[in-house]
Amino acid sequence: MYEPNVVGDWQEYDEHAGLRVRVHRLEAGDPPRGRDDAAEGLTYFSLRVTVENRGSRHFGIHLEDGQIDVRVGSDGESAFIDWRNTQFIEGFDVHPLRRATAVLYAAGPEAALGQVDVQIQLRVDEEWTDRRLWAGGIGVDEQRAHAAGRESLAHQVSNFLRDQAEEGTA
Repeated sequence: MYEPNVVGDWQEYDEHAGLRVRVHRLEAGDPPRGRDDAAEGLTYFSLRVTVENRGSRHFGIHLEDGQIDVRVGSDGESAFIDWRNTQFIEGFDVHPLRRATAVLYAAGPEAALGQVDVQIQLRVDEEWTDRRLWAGGIGVDEQRAHAAGRESLAHQVSNFLRDQAEEGTA
């Protein structure tokens, strides 16, 4: 069973030795250059995507429009992404022991921001990596979210096993 990363977790890329990425600092707040009129009635939030090179050679990194997907709420509705305020990583060489960070501004209905899913697909040296998913929420401490994510999975497994046991006795 595939389990998403929790916001704040590092994810290593096996195909690119030493390269790792994480989504972190998911927090409410307006963008620096003002709100987009299309986001009227929505609550703004930001997040950071950091790519770190712990390897011995540099990697050319691209993280641009279309490589980041943000979904909010239990139904996974698409968040409004404010491209004007977002700072991408466009063709940057990340040398050993260095990092590059993208800052993304998005908006969604305030009631749905307790559950935010972020999917990233990096392009490294002109090759696409596998998609990676992070789950978190606004107002949710990363440590509590990590524990809750594990408890949630355990709860789902328990419910599944209980349902299977009930079907077997019926």
